[in-house]
Amino acid sequence: MRKKLFAVLLMLCMLPLQGCHGSKKTSGFAVPETFDAEKNYEISFWAKNDTNKVQTAIYEKAIEDFEGLYPNIKVNLKLYTDYSRIYNDVITNIATATTPNVCITYPDHIATYLEGDNVVVPLDELLIDEKYGLSGSEVRFDAPEKEEIIPQFLSEGVLGEGHYALPFMRSSEACYINVTLLERMGYTLPEKLTWDFIWDVSEKAMEKNTDGTYKVNGQNVLIPFIYKSTDNMMIQWLKQNDAGYSTDEGSIEIFNDTTKQLLEKVKTHAGSYAFSTFKISSYPGNFLNANQCIFAIDSTAGATWIGADAPLSDISKEDIARFETEVMMIPQVNWENPKMISQGPSICLFNKDDPNEVLASWLFAQYLLTNEVQIAYSETEGYVPVTKKAQESEEYQDYLARMGEDNDTYYDVKIKAAKILLDNVEHTFVTPVFNGSASLRNAAGQMIENVAKSVRRKETIDDKYYEKLFEDMVSLFRLNETGAMNTGEKDLGPLPYESVVLIGVLFGVWIGIICYVIREYFRNKKRIMS
Repeated sequence: MRKKLFAVLLMLCMLPLQGCHGSKKTSGFAVPETFDAEKNYEISFWAKNDTNKVQTAIYEKAIEDFEGLYPNIKVNLKLYTDYSRIYNDVITNIATATTPNVCITYPDHIATYLEGDNVVVPLDELLIDEKYGLSGSEVRFDAPEKEEIIPQFLSEGVLGEGHYALPFMRSSEACYINVTLLERMGYTLPEKLTWDFIWDVSEKAMEKNTDGTYKVNGQNVLIPFIYKSTDNMMIQWLKQNDAGYSTDEGSIEIFNDTTKQLLEKVKTHAGSYAFSTFKISSYPGNFLNANQCIFAIDSTAGATWIGADAPLSDISKEDIARFETEVMMIPQVNWENPKMISQGPSICLFNKDDPNEVLASWLFAQYLLTNEVQIAYSETEGYVPVTKKAQESEEYQDYLARMGEDNDTYYDVKIKAAKILLDNVEHTFVTPVFNGSASLRNAAGQMIENVAKSVRRKETIDDKYYEKLFEDMVSLFRLNETGAMNTGEKDLGPLPYESVVLIGVLFGVWIGIICYVIREYFRNKKRIMS
């Protein structure tokens, strides 16, 4: 009886463990031996588009050409205006098992998708499969080989121990400069930008005439320095200072003394109105184009909106000023070791019940890496192709060589921005990706936004302010649920339901064991006494 009871208790202990282990794991994808070309497949493709009709046409042509090669695969395109909406819809659809087949997204977002059970397709086997892998023997188009994808870009798709994304396009950030206003102030543009130079010029530019207009442009409006993405501003600034941001394991290190020092810079220059942000003031390119800004830092992919001859300028023609535009690498702390962020959309696949449907999705994802798609898309904005195959092609080299030939396809500001990334790939970096890394990125930028607003509201910004700011960021973005602050230990947040059940069962089992032992003790004692 004792042995039987023990076995029953042991089984009760093991049952909850089955609910804990194996949850939120992605199993490897087994590539089918052959692709069923007789069966029809319908796959959904979610992508982002900034109301750029040329980009839409490129997607549509890619789909048409791909369907011509694979008549049994129909691709349904759904366009979004920004990546956050794609992210939100994917999260919603995970719960209903209605995710798209192929999605243009960011690794930070994929890390959250991976929290679901077997949601994202691991690409490790697909990448190297002899038949259907990159440039495989059964692939019906001229796809790049794995070795032809820029290694730094390909590695960005590795999350944990698996490969979950292909790079689609890559960009970085650049500083767009109104050289005309700069020289009007008596400055000469240096060969390399530093933060001190930008701050110095920006403060000098705040001088006004007796009528209240600014001396440098004669207007009532001037914001010398505007940063589009304060997320990137803080991340790159910390990286250049060799200060903590986060570890690969997800430990959060951003709340440090260097961050305070950088925010003190923001306080000083936002307080004088020499510096502002996109969220506070609006798009930096619009101010630059109207002669109301000197330094505008934005993505290299945003170059078509910036400059006196920008083909996609957002302001009316009568407000556009004539000025010389220069494009330079972002300011650095140490030019002996320059650092700039690598960013840009990636491609991920979502698991489906039919492996052949996943394979159909993979074939389409590969097609997005062909020269035809890569070069055409990169020419629409300041993106660069992610493959050596495309970058070194005669067509793309001809495109770069024709810089300035017109203000559309060969717009000089756009090609200059692309060349900054092409010439500095070895100086790029990416931030660690984990579940919660997207929230940490948001917190990095929000601290700059908060300080800039607080100083203009005449709030006291001191150590107590920063202490509360850090606490607010942890609470607002739930960072205590993703990683420990400045420690190597993880704060995992509340226990999962399965763990709570396990603890409850174990507690009940031990109570039962104790009661059984006590009862047996008194029964034996009673026998002895009798």
